Amino acid sequence: MNRPCVPKLRGRRTQRNWFSKQNCQQRFHFSAVQSVSGAGKKSAMKVLGIIPARYASTRFPGKPLALIAGKPLIRHVVERCQQAKSLAEVIVATDDTRIWEVAQNFCRAEMTAPDHPSGSDRIAEVASRCACDAVVNIQGDEPLIDPAVIDAVAVALAHTEMSTAATPLQNPDEYGNPNVVKVVVNAIGHALYFSRRTIPYLRDAASGSVSEQLAAFPFLKHLGIYGYRREALLRLVKCPVSPLERAEKLEQLRALENGIPIAVVQVDYDSVGVDVPADVQRVERLMAGYGD
Repeated sequence: MNRPCVPKLRGRRTQRNWFSKQNCQQRFHFSAVQSVSGAGKKSAMKVLGIIPARYASTRFPGKPLALIAGKPLIRHVVERCQQAKSLAEVIVATDDTRIWEVAQNFCRAEMTAPDHPSGSDRIAEVASRCACDAVVNIQGDEPLIDPAVIDAVAVALAHTEMSTAATPLQNPDEYGNPNVVKVVVNAIGHALYFSRRTIPYLRDAASGSVSEQLAAFPFLKHLGIYGYRREALLRLVKCPVSPLERAEKLEQLRALENGIPIAVVQVDYDSVGVDVPADVQRVERLMAGYGD
């Protein structure tokens, strides 16, 4: 036991077609790693899964401990993470002893300082005292996170300092929604920019309907999961909040502004987050439908 010390899923996806056809190098690399994992061998890179968890949510206080199908939300997330083949250990990072007391019953739990400005800063505190090569930052409010997505983000770290995931943007309601972050990538699948605006702007199709614009370009919706090489993470959190990060309120822009490349793996999965109490029943219905 560690002692506390304060210093929208549209359907169950198969494991096929995680990566876009355009990004053949990453798809091939991941399938090779999967075959090694299936043979019972372990990667030389030690990757930790760290889940930042705060009690003081504005829209849903105490959210990590909210019961979903009889279990705390944070336990559902941990159990999904524990199914990922790439993670050596799953850790909950929290600034609240109530969460720590619950989480330490089913995984390692670490207390952190209460004043971190972002989840990345919180997991960096934990990573700084852990022996590991890399970490994956998993959102603590996604009880249906696909372990395969975690593996995809982790494996991408073999070739880059930071990674994340995106999925095709298909819902017209999300096209102009600033709470749905969009990402554009270069020819090798690295992020060029993330924005709450819809990017890119389609000049020739700008007069068309949203559905026509979605059909005209493969827009990407960013998923809030991040992989970091340990040293890159520790370097990143020492950088001040950047101008673009401050403008968009997107912490990943601090990495881009400081020259840290972000590999974007494209997955056939869309997240379901628990943001408000009403989301609990919605997730319970999904779990019942999928037999989780």
